[in-house]
Amino acid sequence: MGWNRKDALRYALSRGVQISPRAFEILRNVPSDSLEGVIKTMVHAAKRESRAQMTADDLEEHLGLRVDAEVDADLRVLSDPTGHTTTAEGVDGYGALFASRYEKLRSIISARPESKKIKSVEAVRRSGGVKDDEDVCVAGLINDRDVRDGRAEIRLEDPSGMLPIPVYNDELQKEAGSLMRDQMAMVRLGRGKRGVFAKEIILPDTPAHVPNRSETGAWAALISDLHVGSKYFMEEEFRGFVGWLSEADAVARNVRFVLICGDVVDGVGIYKDQDKELELDTVEEQLGRLEEMLAEIPEHVKVIISPGNHDPGRRALPQPAIPEKYCPGLWRRENITMVGNPAVVSLNGVRVLMFHGQSIDDIVRVTPGLSYDEPIAVMELLLRARHLSPIYGERTPIAPELEDWMVIGDDVDIFHSGHVHRWAVSKYRGTLLVNSGAWQRQTPFQASVGIVPNPGIAALVNLKTYELKSQNYNG
Repeated sequence: MGWNRKDALRYALSRGVQISPRAFEILRNVPSDSLEGVIKTMVHAAKRESRAQMTADDLEEHLGLRVDAEVDADLRVLSDPTGHTTTAEGVDGYGALFASRYEKLRSIISARPESKKIKSVEAVRRSGGVKDDEDVCVAGLINDRDVRDGRAEIRLEDPSGMLPIPVYNDELQKEAGSLMRDQMAMVRLGRGKRGVFAKEIILPDTPAHVPNRSETGAWAALISDLHVGSKYFMEEEFRGFVGWLSEADAVARNVRFVLICGDVVDGVGIYKDQDKELELDTVEEQLGRLEEMLAEIPEHVKVIISPGNHDPGRRALPQPAIPEKYCPGLWRRENITMVGNPAVVSLNGVRVLMFHGQSIDDIVRVTPGLSYDEPIAVMELLLRARHLSPIYGERTPIAPELEDWMVIGDDVDIFHSGHVHRWAVSKYRGTLLVNSGAWQRQTPFQASVGIVPNPGIAALVNLKTYELKSQNYNG
């Protein structure tokens, strides 16, 4: 058992040191197991300096409670589909979407030195393939890939046509097996007895880079999948995290950003019999509870909220921000910024890609060796493909936009995702990958399919040093 405030007051007075009323209030934020050490240190300092009173300023300075004005909190939204979606109709709309995807990714892959050897599919067909001494590549979207029984073939499509490309090399066959339908690839061709074959498969990929850094030691907290309104929402634990942001903790006092990456509420009618698992029956009630909790976050902390598949509004990707009509209070709060999914934000110059992660479902289902337990492996595939939802026609709904918002354009320093309720971190070619887990206990559905979440953990990133910590509330 640690000290309480009365113990602290008695000790100070017995040593001839008073505690000012405001300092006494601040002691509420000091954990009981730390209070004895704090008071003895402060009393010793006061006696050494011949001071008869412990002031709030003394205590705040010792505890690191003062919000350091030197720690920056510069937030800029660099990319956000909200207000910019231009959905087209039917086949023509999807034709425009895939034309945009091809052009954007073709531009990215053109930065590779091999791109100087690219020929169109039609040109390769017209010339009858490639010559023995010719170095030729084709670049396009993967129409399909077939890897089985020691044989592999990829069908690559560009605006001029489609080309079947056999893959004979064992290592290349493994790489072909990890390709996702509708992603961009460049293939170096060789000449075989029956036509061309794949000598090398080259992806747009994220180039190795040195990440941007904040000039000051600001921290960002990365969380997702709160599912407010669900009976399984960990409300007490989440309130503990929010309260920690105001505590006497050196990291907490330098947190300047909280990023919430989708599924902030459980929603209504998302799956069969969901009503039996709800504590709050409308999205307005759920978002109202969320606003009430976020209101406890200190005003100097900027909160960025993006939507997921459980949140109200459009479900198809890209998603605009949660509509204001459902949560006007969140839109009005000065320290809250509502963005779409995906979005790129700059935190003191550090570029953070926020994507809820709906496409993880499709990729795990069609790619051998991947599972929900290892979301980082999927996130790496997305960075290699430079696309957040390449597979069309599976479970993830994709809107027929005139522009493909899911292409990963410029280099990002942090890739933040969620959706699968598994907390995991890693690095890939200079980019920090964070899947921030959830704040929802295991649901009956998750238990029935063997999904074991590890919820209640906030990822904390120092934007200057990239030091990584966590606040764990899952016991």
